[in-house]
Amino acid sequence: MSPSDISVIVTVKNEASSIGKLLDSLQAQTRPPSEVVIVDGGSTDGTVEYINLYRDKLPIKLLVREGSNISQGRNEAVAAASGEIIASTDAGVRLVPQWLDELTRPLEEDSSIIVVSGFFLPDPHTVFEVAMGATVLPALADIKPERFLPSSRSVAFRKVAWEKVGGYPNWLDYCEDLVFDFALRDAGYRFFFAPRALAYLRPRSSLRAFWRQYLHYARGDGKADLWRKRHAIRYLTYLLVAPLLIIMGLLHHPVWWLLLLAGMAVYLWPPYRRLWPMMRGLSWRDKATAFLWVPVIRVGGDAAKMIGYPVGVLWRTRHRKHRLVLDHRGSHKPPKAR
Repeated sequence: MSPSDISVIVTVKNEASSIGKLLDSLQAQTRPPSEVVIVDGGSTDGTVEYINLYRDKLPIKLLVREGSNISQGRNEAVAAASGEIIASTDAGVRLVPQWLDELTRPLEEDSSIIVVSGFFLPDPHTVFEVAMGATVLPALADIKPERFLPSSRSVAFRKVAWEKVGGYPNWLDYCEDLVFDFALRDAGYRFFFAPRALAYLRPRSSLRAFWRQYLHYARGDGKADLWRKRHAIRYLTYLLVAPLLIIMGLLHHPVWWLLLLAGMAVYLWPPYRRLWPMMRGLSWRDKATAFLWVPVIRVGGDAAKMIGYPVGVLWRTRHRKHRLVLDHRGSHKPPKAR
């Protein structure tokens, strides 16, 4: 296969209601993929049957690996891919027509580039989802390309690099793409940022679904030993600083509460800054609703992280004797390429 052969990989499980949006957008690419390798983790909702409807529209290679987690699914997909360039995305997203072209062109034009980071934006359908997107997803203006770590919903890389760093961590069910990114960075591979390689994703549609998502993300952080400082600051803020300011305001002077309010304003400013342009076209009532949802989502997400992180840390502690397997720098081995 020549370097211009490009394999798109996707992992799915119970995505019958959303996979069509992704497949339609893959079919509409200005640069068609050489193949679309999909690994299903054991769907029971008709996802596999739905994917099979697209076999005459896309060059689909479908593998069913019941019980596999997302890391194992990604590794299976890359191993089965024929292309030397791998473009990864996820179910539940909608890709712009030029996504694959923008994502892979730098790899074909410059052999020193090993990873191309695409970007992603919210695709909200409700007022709550507008607030959710503004609160949890970065805007392009927030990104520093030299430090940006790509999500595997929009990234391309050379298959040889995947092989050399040991692939995605098979032991990790969340945050696997960050661990993979770190392994690639540690190996000294060059990253390139392609902001026009856009994937639109629908934010979680309920507070419960969002809370569960962030609980899993934080558990993954704990398992992979990621972001210790960020989590420590969160615990310090909620369990010490905020209660102390409240007590000082009660016992001494309400001016201490102004410090608390100032801290909250600083903390909420980034999502409100992102929310403002997203509210165009909304009624004043919907704008007010979105505005009020932001702090609820922010605090709810922090609570989920504070509960999920120690669960992951406990898991890591119990598996300490398997440190060789848990090493996030690539000591684990992916499936052999076929």
